[in-house]
This record gives sequence, C-alpha cells and structure tokens, in this order.
Amino acid sequence: LLARMQPYRTLNNVIEGVVLTFTDISEIHEAKRIKLSAVQLARELAEGIVNTVNESLIVLDGGLQVVSASRSFYRYFRVTAEETVGRKIYDLGNGQWNIPDLRQLLESILPQKQALDGYVVEHDFPGLGSRRLVLNARRLVSEMANSELILLAMVANDPLERS
Repeated sequence: LLARMQPYRTLNNVIEGVVLTFTDISEIHEAKRIKLSAVQLARELAEGIVNTVNESLIVLDGGLQVVSASRSFYRYFRVTAEETVGRKIYDLGNGQWNIPDLRQLLESILPQKQALDGYVVEHDFPGLGSRRLVLNARRLVSEMANSELILLAMVANDPLERS
C-alpha cells in the first residue's frame, strides 16, 4: 500500500484537516516482477540458442564493442570470453580482426541495411592460418531499450575440427 498525506484546505486557504489516500500498488509490483521474469527467460533462451548453433556468433553494440559471443566462436578462434567481451571487434586478437572488408561491412554497408547475407571475408589469422569466412549480419534495433545491437554470424568454408 502507498499512503499519501495532504493538507485539507478551505476556500479561504486555511488548513482544517488532513486527507489520507491509500493506493494498492501490489498489482504494479507483481507486473514488474512478471516483466523481469519474462526478460530473464528471454535472455536465457537467447543465450541457449546462441550457444547451441554451430556457427560462430558475436554480438556487438552500436560502438562495435563485443557484448557476447558463442561457444563456437571461442572454440573456433581459440579465444576466451575474458579476451573478447567488452573490447572493440577491431582490437580482438591484437588487432587481427581489423580487416578492411569487415570494417567496410560494419561501418559502411550494414548501417544502410537491416541485414546482410553471404558477405565473404578472406583473412590470414595469426595462429589459425588463412580463412574464408561467410558473414551474415543483422542489426537488432530495440526502441524500448533505445539500443542497437549487431548479430554477426560466421561460417568458415574451411572449418577447424571442433572438439
């Protein structure tokens, strides 16, 4: 319950009492709890899907900083979450992701489109060798959260053994 106390004033603006109002806010709190539970469930579902698919997935914020990545990404590129999350994509692996074709995709092409499929990037990754990656990218715009994310899926035409 929410209680409010206000003065009771006459037409002559003289206080002659107190007005108490009570509002039942339990429904508001319950709605917030349900909404938080739904958001948590949706997040857990999304993380489960990301970690189940074989493609390497990486999620970037509007500043091209890594928000999260899939287990497949970490395994394929032999990196950890600690080395990846919170860093700009171009800074990953001591700059090995500073690839001109990837930069063109993320900075020039994708801002003008909602999605892009089949974008081919060829690059020599130190420690991994030459790789031909087919990239699929989606801009995920949330007006409610006032944010924009980029989901980048990578399929290697020459996959490493997955263990």
